[in-house]
Amino acid sequence: MKHHQLDKLDEQILRLISVNARIPFLEVARVCNVSGAAIHQRVQKLMAVGLLKGSEFIMDPEMIGYETCAYIGLYLKDPVQFDEVTEALWKIPEVVECHFTTGKYDMFIKIYAKNNRHLLKIIHDKLQPLGLSRSETIISFREAIRRQMPIPDQDSDEDE
Repeated sequence: MKHHQLDKLDEQILRLISVNARIPFLEVARVCNVSGAAIHQRVQKLMAVGLLKGSEFIMDPEMIGYETCAYIGLYLKDPVQFDEVTEALWKIPEVVECHFTTGKYDMFIKIYAKNNRHLLKIIHDKLQPLGLSRSETIISFREAIRRQMPIPDQDSDEDE
């Protein structure tokens, strides 16, 4: 995949909006010492090339009753099932991430459940019927780090 070349203004904009996606463009413009229209155009360009995927509000799962976070490694009976299983996983609202992986799992998912009983019900009633040979579940006690990727400094001499 081709990387998008960022200039200093792009870097500055990304650093500001990655900290606060709701920061007004006029405030970004003031900090960057350019017009609000310039910021709007830059953000639109970054979205058009796919570097920015939009903005979102992030809910705290515990605050809405989902106290159990689990990561589950899935082993498929037949590797040609990737598309079919992915489509079925989309229909399970508790599945919030799904990755095709290397290593011992065919797929790796992240799910939220109301409690351990709910987690067991999801695994038995929703995941096992998807054609899995087996699964391995890891329960997360607490998220320790969550952050955006750092914006690379184009002037740094770090090896890539």
